[in-house]
Amino acid sequence: MTQVQSNAGVIAPLMNAIEVEGGKGPAEALKLAQRSTPNPVAGEILIRVRAAGVNHADLHQRRGVYPPPPGASDIIGMEVAGEVAALGPGVERWRVGDRVTALMGGGGYAEYAVADARQALPIPRGMDFTHAAALPEAMFTVWSNVFEIGALRYGETLLLHGATSGVGVTAIQLAKILGAKVVATSRGADKAARAKALGANLSIDSTVEDWAAAVKAFGGADVALEMVGGEQVAKDLSVMKPLGRVVMIAYPAGARAEVDFGAILRRRLTLTGSTLRARDAAEKARLAAAVEAKVWPLVESGAFKALIAAVFPLAEAAKAHGLLERGDHVGKVILAV
Repeated sequence: MTQVQSNAGVIAPLMNAIEVEGGKGPAEALKLAQRSTPNPVAGEILIRVRAAGVNHADLHQRRGVYPPPPGASDIIGMEVAGEVAALGPGVERWRVGDRVTALMGGGGYAEYAVADARQALPIPRGMDFTHAAALPEAMFTVWSNVFEIGALRYGETLLLHGATSGVGVTAIQLAKILGAKVVATSRGADKAARAKALGANLSIDSTVEDWAAAVKAFGGADVALEMVGGEQVAKDLSVMKPLGRVVMIAYPAGARAEVDFGAILRRRLTLTGSTLRARDAAEKARLAAAVEAKVWPLVESGAFKALIAAVFPLAEAAKAHGLLERGDHVGKVILAV
């Protein structure tokens, strides 16, 4: 490997990384292998990965239904925390040895990963690598979809499904810190209790309660972060206040739904959605700057807490995926590298 402005010691030409045996498959297909250590090009930094976040998008990529964007590494993993090991040409903000956390198109399940320098953020003061790796994907997703696209305002109500996921626990905390009310749905009494403890004003166990009726009784919602899809979208629309906004970011329950256009017209509702991974580098850089300016101070002050469900060694990535697939976690699942 050609070194680029690195004084962090010898960077080996090969590194440990996780590959999907056969190109796609079940969690057990995740195997430790050796790959060439990537080299940062113009505008990129090479990160010595200390921890990597595990996300539902990673499960879809492993199954072969969510390929990385063009030009990204085929190695799974979209968020890491570690130290800057080398700089590509033109990088000015960072120095070798800086502690950073970063969002990337792929490559996180490895000892080294490259990231667009503009999509890296300094690890908040006093935070370790494990908790820092839990921040980028959830923070970028929540800020973009709840506060930018959904335009959640002080005093409004956020309806949040999958409340104990990495995105869910982030959304509960940020919404409450910024003065909104939260109605959360979870599957199971224990998860509902955890969401309530995180600050949800109303926490519903959707396995035993009609969540739509409960939301209506609460007064309705102004913004819904929709991560289920299918028939649930129509129920979201049914509980929205006038001028309500439903923002979809995933649809594991199905990509089709029958909705009442009359309700949308009468109450002037907005149904929209977005993906994060497919956005271009300039837009992700803008979003990173917004998160650093608006959210990072909340993390550094201690108002926001990164919640870790479990930590697995890199070689046990299969176990991490298994936990995420079972849905038994509350918070983020992390790989320690």
